[in-house]
Amino acid sequence: MTNKIGRRGLAGLGAGGLAALAAPGIARAQGTQMAIATGTTGGVYYPLGGALANYLSRGIPGMSATVEVTGGSVANFQLLGAGRVGMLFGQVDAAVDGLRGAGPFRGRAVPARAIAVLYTNRMQVVTTAATGIRSIADLKGKRVSTGAPGSATELFAFRVIAAGGLDRDKDFRARERLSPAESTNAIRDGKLDAYFFVSGVPTSAITDLAATPGTQIHLVDHADLHARIVQENGPVYFPEEIPAGTYPGQTTANKQLSVANILAVREDMSAEMVTNILRVTWENREDWARVHAEARNFTLNAQKTAAAGIPWHPAAEAFWRSAGATLA
Repeated sequence: MTNKIGRRGLAGLGAGGLAALAAPGIARAQGTQMAIATGTTGGVYYPLGGALANYLSRGIPGMSATVEVTGGSVANFQLLGAGRVGMLFGQVDAAVDGLRGAGPFRGRAVPARAIAVLYTNRMQVVTTAATGIRSIADLKGKRVSTGAPGSATELFAFRVIAAGGLDRDKDFRARERLSPAESTNAIRDGKLDAYFFVSGVPTSAITDLAATPGTQIHLVDHADLHARIVQENGPVYFPEEIPAGTYPGQTTANKQLSVANILAVREDMSAEMVTNILRVTWENREDWARVHAEARNFTLNAQKTAAAGIPWHPAAEAFWRSAGATLA
């Protein structure tokens, strides 16, 4: 990241930071630059963020929105807290920790507010049939990637590993911190046995692995760990299933754990800016769903206070109520 206002770095100060530094609460009608923190190129945040930046640049006068490729949700909330981006895609578990100043945010609480609930992120524990790995316990002694540094994949993976009775620092032959694309390549090259990745489905990195000739993917069930994880970390996770056939060669449903995704901004973003962002995003929701199928889950019914995990920005709450959402 740089400290120049441009395509990267402090471009986000246009909506979340510059407005706050120069005149809190006042939306910039012209010349606004905003960076949107997304994730790795092998996930879902990145293509959705690219499309959203395009909608906002076209739909808000004077707006120039760009995307940041990042490690994921933890990094995104850290960037938001530092005023380095104006808006982010993020998981609720990272949002809650950020707001509380807990976990990777210890001592640096993030003044984040939710503006929209998007879709569900699925924890996918990816391996191949050839490894014989069928449970989290089977990962003991294996070469495993727990996700890119700064990702919510890593945060969630550590919780699944602990609930499965494993020590992340002692029980693996090797523990890598790779992006999903890097993890897929490592499995293909025989350098990795399994990897964790939290994302919408399908996601390109796992699809690429599943489509590799001679490879039979297997997604490891772990929904049985739900009660243990919630007891330790609170009710931010819930059990779901990834249907058979979601990925090439996936013959059985995967019983896994999920967490909601949100769009979030700083609490000091102006009401006018939040309203404009939501107006443009909502108007383009049908086109957004053509970018990636997960955007179909961006609905009025999804706008629930409990699902958001952190407090709404007041302008977002007003927007969704006026659109007909109950929020309850």
